[in-house]
Amino acid sequence: MQPADLTALVALTHELDLACVPARLEQVYQSDRHTIHLQLRTLEKKQWLLLSWHPQAARLHLCTPPPKQPDTFTFSQQILHQVAGFALVSVKLTSPWERVVDLQFAKRPDDEVQWHLYLEVMGKYSNAILVNAHGEIVTAAHQVSSKQSRVRPIQTGDRYALPPALLEAIPHLDESFDSWRDRLILIPKEIKRNLVSNYRGVSSSLVRSLLAAAHLNGDRNVTDLTSTEWEALYQAWQIWLTCIDQKIFYPHLEVKGYALTPSLSLDRSPSIPLKKGEEDNSPPFLRGAGGDLPPPLSVNEFCDRYYSQQTGQVAFQQLHQQISQAIHNQLAKLTIKEKEFLDRWQLSTQADDFKDKADLLMAHLHLWEIGMKEIKLTDFHSAAPVIIPLDPTLNAQQNAQSFYKKHQKQKRAALAIAPLLESVQQEINYLEQVATAVSLLEITELPALQEIRTELAQQGYLKVTAEYAPRTKNSKGGKNKSNRTKQEEIPDCHRFTTPNGFEVWVGRNNYQNDLISFRIAGEYDLWLHAQEISGSHVLLRLPAGAIADDQDLQTAANYAAYYSRARQSDQVPVVCTIPKYVFKPKGAKPGMVVYTHEKIIWGQPTSLRL
Repeated sequence: MQPADLTALVALTHELDLACVPARLEQVYQSDRHTIHLQLRTLEKKQWLLLSWHPQAARLHLCTPPPKQPDTFTFSQQILHQVAGFALVSVKLTSPWERVVDLQFAKRPDDEVQWHLYLEVMGKYSNAILVNAHGEIVTAAHQVSSKQSRVRPIQTGDRYALPPALLEAIPHLDESFDSWRDRLILIPKEIKRNLVSNYRGVSSSLVRSLLAAAHLNGDRNVTDLTSTEWEALYQAWQIWLTCIDQKIFYPHLEVKGYALTPSLSLDRSPSIPLKKGEEDNSPPFLRGAGGDLPPPLSVNEFCDRYYSQQTGQVAFQQLHQQISQAIHNQLAKLTIKEKEFLDRWQLSTQADDFKDKADLLMAHLHLWEIGMKEIKLTDFHSAAPVIIPLDPTLNAQQNAQSFYKKHQKQKRAALAIAPLLESVQQEINYLEQVATAVSLLEITELPALQEIRTELAQQGYLKVTAEYAPRTKNSKGGKNKSNRTKQEEIPDCHRFTTPNGFEVWVGRNNYQNDLISFRIAGEYDLWLHAQEISGSHVLLRLPAGAIADDQDLQTAANYAAYYSRARQSDQVPVVCTIPKYVFKPKGAKPGMVVYTHEKIIWGQPTSLRL
């Protein structure tokens, strides 16, 4: 994920100053420990402004409304308490070449500024700080003590000081080619390193774009570049500076990250011809013979889409790894416990053997002699000789009683182990079901993965912080069922269509499995699941009076097989029954059911091309 650099901040603050100033601050919402959302009302509309101090994705831009969930963070509440109702009167960088954004608030647009909300976009040192009119820090996203930083501690009540100024040279449009090249060639290193270390505002992502525009390899030493290559790079450099100077940006995705300068070669051919009589108002360096660039996109909209996707993917990967590791560790422990119970169960099966030996001894008491350590007798059933070990200090009857006691002990052990073994095996089946659901999720299905995290937290398999704690109860401690809307009852499950137009619903996780099996399923629907294999619950939705033919059943069975642990198999047995024959045993974990009156359909998962 590409962090926002100076170029992005210049573009974003310029657009925000035009679109959001002045605006009334009405609401502050913190969605996680690195992100707050400010609701701003202008004369035309309401807008949400996102501020993030994430170590890898610090930024600010307009965004879609945040999810409606309780805000448990004090930082956002402090900002809301102090600044709510004030007008946002300015969004600008504290210095043209510094990555500190200053959001200024006043009582009215023409009044003196009363509050400053500083967003420092500085990688792992990024921070958000609220400062009053006297320059005192009121609250900060990250409090930095003097032990953590002697140079610049950040504590409530301290005077706010801007970060130390950068020492690199400031880029200028009027800097000559010779002066620019002499500065870069002074130390014989790779060109990409010299560009970053010699000028302010130059990030690695910007260097990548400049080198791509000039068709240069960034690993080449500055002493190896030809005059033509230096000129090509200088022209790309001038294009970048002109974009910043005129506040014209062309956001677009690249192979790695994104760029805000035009993704065109220096000798570009016309891309979109001008209409007859239309004036070419693009900057001189962007004009082509008879052509023009596409109109610039909104950098705010572009960044909102880019970072939403990238942060979602990173969050998915991290959460996926956390859940998978927790399930793997728990399954390893349960497997060891299951083996121990099975070993003890095997021992308990010898109970009948002790009883048989005791019966033989009691039937042949007359053959016992004093001091015997074993006795050879004939088995009642097989007539085979049996050697029975004896305790020489006990007589035959006492030895038989000892075998009877061992028989009773092993029987009690078998009765005690049986429910424990069954419980462990049920827990293993449940975790395998969850593991299958996790493995089938795509990287775009973060909400479904978050539901699995909530489920595992409720079952005690994950320890989560307050930020990720399940929100299933209202403030009075009861279940918040009354506030649940019909829309919330409809799960965001997979939905497909059969050849005859019937819907097939497939649960993404156990929460959705239970929902479609016990709350959504109607009396005319059909319920399907891979037989004795962990997988998703599948519902073939049928309206009243409709009958599913073989094609519809086969399609639903194929989806049940595809969304199961046997996805890679050619054929998978799938059970099909009506929902009223699907039951949830008392105390069963989410997604675990039993069923009756089923029939078997052979699903073909490899026939699907999803």
